Amino acid sequence: MRWKPDMRPQPGEVLHFSEDPTISSFVPHVAATARQPEAYVWAVDAARAPDYWFPRQCPRAMAWTVPTTTDADRDHILGPGGADRVHAIEYGWVDRLRDVRLFAYRFSAEHFRPYGEPVPNAFVATEPVEPLGPPEPVGDLLRLHEDAGIQLRVLDNLWGFWDAVITSSLGWSGIRLRNARPRPEIH
Repeated sequence: MRWKPDMRPQPGEVLHFSEDPTISSFVPHVAATARQPEAYVWAVDAARAPDYWFPRQCPRAMAWTVPTTTDADRDHILGPGGADRVHAIEYGWVDRLRDVRLFAYRFSAEHFRPYGEPVPNAFVATEPVEPLGPPEPVGDLLRLHEDAGIQLRVLDNLWGFWDAVITSSLGWSGIRLRNARPRPEIH
C-alpha cells in the first residue's frame, strides 16, 4: 500500500476517513451514537484530520497546545521534547492500528458547514455528497503520526491520561472512549 506523507485535505477540501473503500455516495444519516437528531455527512479539516488516523472503533485521547496552554500543563502532559500534540491509545489496539486498511475520501468543502461550539471540530453536509475521486489509502498510521510530529502513546488504560487532559489548559478531544478499558478501581 502506498504511503501518504501527510494525509490531510488540501485547501478547499474536507476529508472523511473510513475502513470501507466502496462508498460512492455519502447520504446524511443519524449515527447510532449521535448526540444530535439531525442527519449529517461528517468530515474534517486539516487541523482535525489527525484525530482520525486510527481504526474507526479505536478509543483515543488526544491533547495539543493552544494559545492559552500553560508551560506547566505542557511539561506535565506533553512532556519535554517540544511536541505540540499527543495521541494516546491502549495496548490492546496496537496490532489493529498497524493492520487497519484506512481510506480517505476527499470532498469539496463548499458542500459542508462547520459543526461544534465554541470552536468547530468537524464539518457536516445535510445533502448527499459525492467524493472528488476514489478513496485514497492512508497507509502506515504509525509513520503518519511520526512524520506529522505527533507523539503516539500506548497506555494500559486511557482514563488517567484523559482525566489529566480534560482538567488542563490544553486543547483536547476523546473519540470512541466508550470502547476503552474500564476505569481502574481506586483502593
